[in-house]
Order: sequence, then C-alpha cells, then structure tokens
Amino acid sequence: MSDTHPTAPRVAVVTGGATGLGLACSKRLLALGYRVHALGRDVEEEIADRNFSYRDLDVTDRAAVADFASAFDGVDALVNAAGIIVHDGAEFTPDGFQRVMDVNVNGTQLMCMALRDALLARRGSIVNFASMWSVFGSGRNPGYATSKGAVQALTRSLAVAWGGQGVRVNAVAPGWVKTRMSVRAMTDPDRSGPILSRIPMGRWGDPSEVADVVGFLLSHEARYVNGTMIPVDGGYAVA
Repeated sequence: MSDTHPTAPRVAVVTGGATGLGLACSKRLLALGYRVHALGRDVEEEIADRNFSYRDLDVTDRAAVADFASAFDGVDALVNAAGIIVHDGAEFTPDGFQRVMDVNVNGTQLMCMALRDALLARRGSIVNFASMWSVFGSGRNPGYATSKGAVQALTRSLAVAWGGQGVRVNAVAPGWVKTRMSVRAMTDPDRSGPILSRIPMGRWGDPSEVADVVGFLLSHEARYVNGTMIPVDGGYAVA
C-alpha cells in the first residue's frame, strides 16, 4: 500500500468510507485524484475505480487498526467519518452509551494516532466528523451528542499538538443530511416538519455537499485552516 513514487496519487484513508457521508467523501476524493482506502463494516454501493479499495475493519479494534496502518509510510489525508447512533433509549444505558463513545470518539482517536507518522511524513491533513450535536444537547441520543462534542475537543487538541509539525486537523459538523442515519427523522412527519421549518435553506442536505467541504479542508486552499469545525447544516445551528 505504500505510495512513494513522486508521480503516485495522493493517498487518502476514509473510515466509514463505503456508506453515507463517508461514501460521499470517498467519491469526492477519487474525483480529486486521490487513491482512496475506505474502511468500514458495511457497503452501500460498489465503486469500480482502480484507485479505490475497501477493507472491512472495526475502528475500535486496536490490532486491526495497527495492522492496517503499518502498511503505509505516507498518508496525505485521513477522514474519520465512521460513526454510529443507537435508538429506542439504548444510549441511556451504560452499554449503549459506551458503544457509541467507543466508535465515535475512541475509533477516531485510534485512527489518528495509528496514522500519525504516515501523516507527518506527507504533511497530511485530518478531517474528523463532528456534528451539529457537538454543540446541542440531545434528549433522544445523549451518547451520540456527547461523542460528537468530544470529537470537536479532540480535533482542537490534535490541531494544537500537530499543527507545528505540518499536520492540520479540522472537523465538519453536518446537520440534517439525507443518509441512513437521518432516515427516522426524515420519514417521521412529527419530526420532519419542525426540522425543515427551522432550516433557513428549507431542505435536507445532500451528502455531496458535506464531501465538498471535506475536500476543501484537505486542500491547499485551506492551508492555514487548523483546529476549526465547519457547520454544514443549511443554517440550522444559527436559526
């Protein structure tokens, strides 16, 4: 998996890279010329591109993550899009809360640390997936909201720790975007109506709109952007 030849494409690792927002990011990075290594536990659609590969991997499995990372001597981009949410009150239980925290926070931190040296070698960039719930409380999903607040704090901390070594760390905070994770709210008339009425743009977001912001944060144009969290929510957070 090493890409040391000077004409080799830039290397990107995308967790959750075959579903939802992670899939959209994989597609965007392929379009930008990256060689994309997607990790996850599920696949929404097949991508027939010689610069795309998929590996079934649990981001909370330390041995598996270390094994994956050991194959790289250089990485240009790490996108931590892997994340879960559990419903029906499960996040109010110790097991449900811990499961969400393990994937959303510990999985993100584990990937960052495992690929740190490879990112330093290329002066690469990290984009973590926070959420609008990084700043809001959630009466339905306290584990998810807590985990995304922690991702924001982790992003800031790594930006401080690694910025001087050439590795920028930022985050996106998606709002209500059309993915499987949002389908419950989107299909529930009692919830979808109030949500849409609060979004100033009056519509659900598209995954590609989040991926475009991720692409920007990884780009040379964002070379002095470090430690920030950009909302991609149609104005929901300010309404």
